[in-house]
Amino acid sequence: MKISIITPSFNQAEFIERTILSVLDQNYPDLEYIVMDGGSTDGTVEILKKYADKIIWRSEKDNGQSDAINKGLRMATGEIAAYLNSDDTYAPGTFEKVAKFFENPPAGGLEKKWVYGKCKIINTKNREIRKPLTAYKNLLLKNYSYPKLLSENFISQPATFWKREIHSELGFFNENEHYCMDYEFWLRLGQKYPAGVISDYLANFRYYANSKSGGVNKKQFQDELRLAKKYGNGHPLSIFLHKLNYYKITGIYWILNTLK
Repeated sequence: MKISIITPSFNQAEFIERTILSVLDQNYPDLEYIVMDGGSTDGTVEILKKYADKIIWRSEKDNGQSDAINKGLRMATGEIAAYLNSDDTYAPGTFEKVAKFFENPPAGGLEKKWVYGKCKIINTKNREIRKPLTAYKNLLLKNYSYPKLLSENFISQPATFWKREIHSELGFFNENEHYCMDYEFWLRLGQKYPAGVISDYLANFRYYANSKSGGVNKKQFQDELRLAKKYGNGHPLSIFLHKLNYYKITGIYWILNTLK
């Protein structure tokens, strides 16, 4: 099965080569890798040119991360799609595991439209950090349920893949969402199609102080709560639990940021 990976990027010269290599080093035989750069001025373009024979890339002004992802997805031709931010990486062997999952649905089970796996948190030096948070998420992701997804976003974006055909039915990422475009898409997708689970580490999420996720935790979790309320009709308990989880997780991040 052909896999299309989209990487949105803007001024990530420090990390983007590691991201690119984590994709190319999969050595997956049917890969389409598209990098949508927002007009970087930090040396990113020179790195993209270095891999021009192995990737499809553009560098032009866009309207933000969601817009860049959607542009790439509209160009994509693979049966399986995903996006990987320009500071995150894939674990070795991920594409083979994902393709195998979609090619061999469980006996007697319904064909899955999307799947997620485990994801480590790493720092700028590729060292794993915040292991207790990863362990907590791993407990939650073992069994998918929509009420659980409404109560807390336990799905790690870099470790999530889906059938590209789903965009013709559900549309693309909401370009008005700047921090939680992934969670909004999971809620739309998961409302209709239960996710599959791969119980392996598929990706690494890079956390650092001046990253998009590293610096705006409170805003991100406020947006997640807003989205849960939007899609949570008929699930009052899940929304109540999401409110509790909002205070819990913002408190945990406050403690972690205070202690670092």
